[in-house]
Amino acid sequence: MSAHDHNHDHGHAVHAHGSMKDYVIGFVLSVILTAIPFWLVMNKVIEKSSTLGVVILALAAVQILVHMVYFLHMNTKSENGWNMLALIFTTVLVVILLSGSIWVMYHLNHNMMPGMAQGVGASAQTMRDMP
Repeated sequence: MSAHDHNHDHGHAVHAHGSMKDYVIGFVLSVILTAIPFWLVMNKVIEKSSTLGVVILALAAVQILVHMVYFLHMNTKSENGWNMLALIFTTVLVVILLSGSIWVMYHLNHNMMPGMAQGVGASAQTMRDMP
C-alpha cells in the first residue's frame, strides 16, 4: 500500500464516523419525533383516529430518516451510492408487500366473507328444517 492509499483510507475512516455534534442533533431530533406523537395521543389533539394514524406514521418515517442519516451515516455518497440504491430497493419492496397485502386482505374480507356468512347461515337453517 502506498502512502497515498494509506492517507486516503485514513481519511475515509474519519469521514465514515459522525462527529459528536451529529450524534447530539440526531438524538435531539429523535426525542422530539418521539415526544410529538406521544403528546398528540395523550392530549387528543387530533380526534379522528385515521388522521392521527397517518400523522404518526409520517412522523415515524421522518424518524427513520433521522436515524439513517445521523446514526447510520447513510447518504448518496456512502459506499459509492450503493447504500442509497439498496435503501430505495428495500423501500420499493416493502411498499409493494404492504400495499399488496392490504389490498388482498380488503378484497378477501369484502368479497368472500359475506358469501361465506350467508352460506353458513343457509346451511344451518337447512339443518334445522330437516326432519
